[in-house]
Parts: sequence; structure tokens; C-alpha cells
Amino acid sequence: MAERKSMFKKAPERPELKALLGRAKDVTDEDMLEQQASFVYGNAPKDSGITKESARRSVGRILLTDAPER
Repeated sequence: MAERKSMFKKAPERPELKALLGRAKDVTDEDMLEQQASFVYGNAPKDSGITKESARRSVGRILLTDAPER
């Protein structure tokens, strides 16, 4: 039987990943809206007539709220 590695070892240092995670904390609301618009535009059907600008307008209007408690 093959020897298994312990899952309790400390993870190796990854300075590149640590730097990327640090940059991700600095994302602004405007950056997030642009990211959402890119997602909407990129996932729209080709014949839908959606433009990048209409995607930007739509993400600025649609607000998510907390779901009501049951």
C-alpha cells in the first residue's frame, strides 16, 4: 500500500499567492460593478442585443438584498 502524506503538515509559503490575496482586499465598489458588467456581457447570448454599456447600466440598477427570514 502506498504511504500517505499527513494532512496536518503546515502549508508551504507562497509569497506570490499572498501578494495576490493582499491586492484582492483592495478592490473598490467601482471595480466590482465593472467585474459584474463584464460577467453579464460575457454570458449573454450572442443574439440578445446586450452591449457592454447596457450591461453596465443593468448592474448599477439591480441591488441584492438579504433574503427574508422564515
